[in-house]
Amino acid sequence: MFKVIEGGRGQAMQMDVQAEEGGRPSRDDVRREAARRLSESGYHLSRIREFATGMPMLAALKHLSLQIDFAAEALSRLDPIPEDFRSDGYWPAR
Repeated sequence: MFKVIEGGRGQAMQMDVQAEEGGRPSRDDVRREAARRLSESGYHLSRIREFATGMPMLAALKHLSLQIDFAAEALSRLDPIPEDFRSDGYWPAR
């Protein structure tokens, strides 16, 4: 028997549709984009590995996490939030 798992790529596609239909992006949209970028960077896997083995995660990943949080906070404070807030120009490079 198969089970439907919510989230992942399906959720990302829903976010794009909501932004197109609903008009202006919200702070939650920016937070979801930040979480997506952090997840794709490998941060979470590295953090789990750090807890499990005691071996510290790369400083570059910790720094990237701080940069993504800063960018998300800055974008969330804009009024209005830019329509193209998912553009790489607003976010730190990996």
